[in-house]
Amino acid sequence: MTAPTDPVRTLVEIHDGTAWVPVVPYEELTPGRGVPVLLGTEQIALYRDTAGRLYALDHRDPFSGAYVMARGLLGSRAGVPVVASPMYKQAFDLRTGECLDEEGGPEGAPARLRVWPVRTGTGPA
Repeated sequence: MTAPTDPVRTLVEIHDGTAWVPVVPYEELTPGRGVPVLLGTEQIALYRDTAGRLYALDHRDPFSGAYVMARGLLGSRAGVPVVASPMYKQAFDLRTGECLDEEGGPEGAPARLRVWPVRTGTGPA
């Protein structure tokens, strides 16, 4: 007889600078939508596009200062995957975090979202 094995689940992991941290089961992410996740004290907007690709960027909109980026609309601009801020509608490249509409933000700060390394891993169900 063999012992029963625990089911394995695909998890989304974000790198916090020192280690990969599981944050949510992949299956619980709705394609085409974002969700906010907390990684330590950092608020991150995690997205799964309709092709199943994952992106993780800062959740804070650099123009309004509000933590709303996970509510942004996913799309593309000239073949570039983007998220549009729900506040003032600036489009940000999901791969680089760069704002495609404005070079600088308020007070001359860069108009860019931090990009977090994201991947899938496995863990117990």
